[in-house]
Amino acid sequence: MPSGPETTPEAAVSPQAAAGGPPGAGAPVRPGRAARLARLARREAPRTALAAVGGLALAAAFPPYGLWPLSVAAVAALALLTRGRTARQGAWTGFAFGLPFFFVLLRWLHVVGYDAVLGLSVVEAVFLAALGAGLALSSRLPLWPLWGACLWVAQEWARDRLPFGGFPWGRLAFANTGSPFTPLAALGGAPLVTFAVALAGSLLAWAALAAHRLRTGPRSPRAALPGAGALALAAVVVAGYAVPVPTEADDTVEIAIVQGNVEKPGMDFLGRPLMVLNNHVDATLELARDIRAGRVKKPDLVIWPENSSDLDPFQYPEAYDRIEEAVRAVGVPVLVGALIDHPGKPGYIDNKGIVWDPRTGPGASYAKQHPVPFGEYVPFRAQLSKVISRLQRVPRDFYPGDRTGLLQVGPARLGDVICFEVAYDEIVHDTVRAGARALVVQTNNATYGRTGQPEQQLAMSRLRAVEHGRAVVTAATSGISAVVAPDGKVLQRSEEFTRDVITARIPLRDGTTVADRVGAAPEWALAMVGLLSCAAAVLIGRRVRPDEIMDKKGQK
Repeated sequence: MPSGPETTPEAAVSPQAAAGGPPGAGAPVRPGRAARLARLARREAPRTALAAVGGLALAAAFPPYGLWPLSVAAVAALALLTRGRTARQGAWTGFAFGLPFFFVLLRWLHVVGYDAVLGLSVVEAVFLAALGAGLALSSRLPLWPLWGACLWVAQEWARDRLPFGGFPWGRLAFANTGSPFTPLAALGGAPLVTFAVALAGSLLAWAALAAHRLRTGPRSPRAALPGAGALALAAVVVAGYAVPVPTEADDTVEIAIVQGNVEKPGMDFLGRPLMVLNNHVDATLELARDIRAGRVKKPDLVIWPENSSDLDPFQYPEAYDRIEEAVRAVGVPVLVGALIDHPGKPGYIDNKGIVWDPRTGPGASYAKQHPVPFGEYVPFRAQLSKVISRLQRVPRDFYPGDRTGLLQVGPARLGDVICFEVAYDEIVHDTVRAGARALVVQTNNATYGRTGQPEQQLAMSRLRAVEHGRAVVTAATSGISAVVAPDGKVLQRSEEFTRDVITARIPLRDGTTVADRVGAAPEWALAMVGLLSCAAAVLIGRRVRPDEIMDKKGQK
């Protein structure tokens, strides 16, 4: 008996055709776009979930958790999840990795609003998406762990500069300020530390893949790969211990850090006018009494934090008089942080550190070079203010300074860096190259108190100390104020939201590290190698594809 035609899904006809519908109704029914997307989502769900877990692990590597080994494990996870994937698949995996990472890392922005946390996290995760695409491409090449590590540097290079001057938070180096990789900062700065961490993670992924092949595949000379990967990983870690960090002092200076405190954390930390200034004046007057009573040794200089004067002392005589009272009482120069009306740009503000002498009054000053977008100035103010009413809380824009923060404060030639500027390589590097013998970070973290942000910023100070072989003094209105030795160890620190005065003798150094001398060259070189590896992978893929097509035709 003759059989009828075989029915397959591709040959299925629509109900309209079966009922004698119009011409064309018998065309095969193909799955819709929604169905294809649903299948894709189901297929990618496990990988996406693992990527998100990897991002959360990386967030835990940073303060306030500080589990730095997780930074190596997270890099390894992303390398494994993107290996052998297409660029588009790698980009999605990178984004799924980056979004939870930044959301947890930047959760301190919730005092502004969780929409701000999410918005900034999405912007930053786009760079991780580009990294994921690059890792997928470079994984096709020999020596792929090396190219992957270079791509991590390239991703940070771009994120440190774009958009609006960049936002360097979340660099691998900042999670490794007390790890075996830290000393490498003295050779190539934060980019070299990031490279070493990323290379260690990539080698860990390579060794894991080789071990898996050894268990599941036939014996071959490649059986030695897991051991080779483990040895290479150990070499990268040991290299950090072998780097000498210069710490010997050419001179020393006695300092006092005044943390006057604020009334409450959050967006309204300023409270009533003069409140923050009075707190710092009163703490300094108490220090002066302790000096006269012999309870405390007289310092050579005193450091106040950013925004320690909540009124412009040149516009409000009462603020000027109160600062004068404190400086004369302690009898040594005080580095005062204040917001000043810009003298040449009406409507703009300078965020300044001012050297205030007990005899001659205010003198040399430094204006913050890198104001924070949407925090200290509003890009596209006229357009965005119409739709984001919250931007009205930034009524005037800060004007960027145009020179480094090299200041002579009493007997010490210090490099002033204000708040978030400590995250930017070039600002700190230029200040040291200008002749700073120690670094001062004036900061005001009262808005983000008890959120983990002050700990993250202190970690950056620790890395800068090692990178430049300089003591770093952090002065904060509400904490964390700290003294960091040139080897990155925290010698003293304050608690948050307490009034405190820290006294210490810090080293002054004239010598420079290798990182000081080479500047940004390692970062540019490593980033370029990473980008070139992606270009090579694309070119090799195009060259191979015609051959693969011919092979498939021959098989047919």
